[in-house]
Amino acid sequence: MKEFVIYTSSRLGLFVAAYALVVGAYLLATGADEVPMYWPFLVAIVISSISSVYLLKSQRARFAAVVERRAAAASRRFEEGRSKEDEPET
Repeated sequence: MKEFVIYTSSRLGLFVAAYALVVGAYLLATGADEVPMYWPFLVAIVISSISSVYLLKSQRARFAAVVERRAAAASRRFEEGRSKEDEPET
């Protein structure tokens, strides 16, 4: 669970940073008082998605290892339960 929280909050933080960067660049480039809502959001999603592939590689690997361990344990418990059902009663 800890790895999930770390990875998810890292992704969210990366998105917020990308959005702030896009909005800041827009405000500096145009000198406008208002920022459009739609396109900076989409650009920030693209930037954060691409950068998370490289920047969050270790967090993703740790999260994947935890998920793999839990899946293996669940599969093992399922097989143990199934083998108990298959045993003849004496």
